[in-house]
Amino acid sequence: MPKPPSYPSKVFLNGEILNAADAKISVFDRGFIFGDGIYEVMARIGGQFFYREAHLSRLRTCLDKIDISCNVDTLESEIPRLLELSGLETADCLLYIQVTRGVAPRQHSYPRDIQPTVMMYAWAKTLPDINETPASVVVQKDYRWSRCDIKMTSLLGNVMANEFAMAHDCYETLFERDGILTEASHSNVFFVKNRIVYTHPANCYILDGITRQVVLELCEKLGIEVRLEGLPVQDIPNMDEAFLTGTSTQILAIRKIDDHVISGGRVGPITRKLQEAFLDLKNTGA
Repeated sequence: MPKPPSYPSKVFLNGEILNAADAKISVFDRGFIFGDGIYEVMARIGGQFFYREAHLSRLRTCLDKIDISCNVDTLESEIPRLLELSGLETADCLLYIQVTRGVAPRQHSYPRDIQPTVMMYAWAKTLPDINETPASVVVQKDYRWSRCDIKMTSLLGNVMANEFAMAHDCYETLFERDGILTEASHSNVFFVKNRIVYTHPANCYILDGITRQVVLELCEKLGIEVRLEGLPVQDIPNMDEAFLTGTSTQILAIRKIDDHVISGGRVGPITRKLQEAFLDLKNTGA
């Protein structure tokens, strides 16, 4: 199972960089009360953030979707100082960014004149070149709402689904909606049959992961056929390969879905080809 991140030493909060113990928010912050906010996570590899602009663009898009006004350019300019004061200016790390609607009296409708609460922190994290050990996953009905395209801080459904996976000694839970596999609790999912890659289209039922987008680009570059189709649950036993994608997950082969062993429990050839191409991309500093 993945090792959880340690607490960061420094936190950027509303324009200040503070010791983590001194970073405080109001109990009336709508992010605390309602989960009314957006977050983003970026991986810094070899001195630069991988697909930085794509991550920041998604942050802007998600903020727009829930009507929070925040100058992401100003926020971005604070990242080097945060890394320096965190002792991470030369280290591989993950950066967490969160913007909530801000502090207001508790009611469902929100005022238009409040300042958002903006927070960032980073922690040292070296991602493996390639995830060599395939993962086991389970399938669960998706009881979440229908705006999974928004990278929101309200993640209780995802948290409970991931805990379901942990309870079954698995890495992930795949979500099934109306008999179709959509995504996983904190990653996207792909399947391979007859060397054709299948993944759910980027609609309101999935978060369009940046690594998902990278994999689709790599498939085009490598001449691998892609079909943007959600896989029916009943077709799981017929799949040749399956894999997960995510910022920290990267490209991770699936060895078992519920009781169905995939690709003999090994990394399949298409998955391996994409893993190697993804590593090359990381090494070029995308």
